[in-house]
Amino acid sequence: MSWVYLVLAGLFEIGWPVGLKMAQEPQTRWTGIAVAVAFMCVSGFLLWLAQRHIPIGTAYAVWTGIGAAGTFLVGVLYYGDPTSFARYMGVALIIGGVVTLKLAH
Repeated sequence: MSWVYLVLAGLFEIGWPVGLKMAQEPQTRWTGIAVAVAFMCVSGFLLWLAQRHIPIGTAYAVWTGIGAAGTFLVGVLYYGDPTSFARYMGVALIIGGVVTLKLAH
């Protein structure tokens, strides 16, 4: 169950940078801040649950890896962030590291 908590924590980790991006626009400033804080709280709580049975270094690396890769994809798909082969390879390396940590656990 700890790995389920950790994956969910990583997915919720994607929400707070998106909320901060929303907060850049005056019309969605307060909504964006509320979204960011809510996602931070849920993500942090799920990470706390996961760390009861997963070593802190592994949990943190997986959590941030899912968050980083997911936020990259949201940025590309919804915010028009720049893409290149090298950027996609960087994300692939992050995902490869997360998978390696899971398999080595």
